Amino acid sequence: MDVKNCKRCRRLFNYIGGQPICPQCREELEKKFQEVKKYLFDNRGATIKNVVENCDIEESQVRQWIREERLEFSSGIDIGVQCEKCGAPITSGRFCEKCKASMINELSEAGRRPEPSAPVQKKVETGGNKMRFLNQ
Repeated sequence: MDVKNCKRCRRLFNYIGGQPICPQCREELEKKFQEVKKYLFDNRGATIKNVVENCDIEESQVRQWIREERLEFSSGIDIGVQCEKCGAPITSGRFCEKCKASMINELSEAGRRPEPSAPVQKKVETGGNKMRFLNQ
């Protein structure tokens, strides 16, 4: 277990994993998340800019929640988040549905065992100059 300084309040805490923030800041952030989630539920056409202004939260934090797939905006709204592979606009996560499907196919192909090829038959030579032994 490591001891680290919280990124938000600079207090020391026992770091177990995940974001390097203390339990108090984590709890405050979770309360903020619930507030943002309620705001988005009540205002379905809201953009990231609306959320930042009305919920007093940093835009980078909202984008992080989108990448973590904790938040999803309406599909008709351009929120400025693009697929990391092809650059298409997305509403949640890191990749668009097309790229997700493509990566799943690539990974499943890579995970398959190669099919054994047909055994190669050696050419049998008949005749020729071979040494022969006689039984005694």
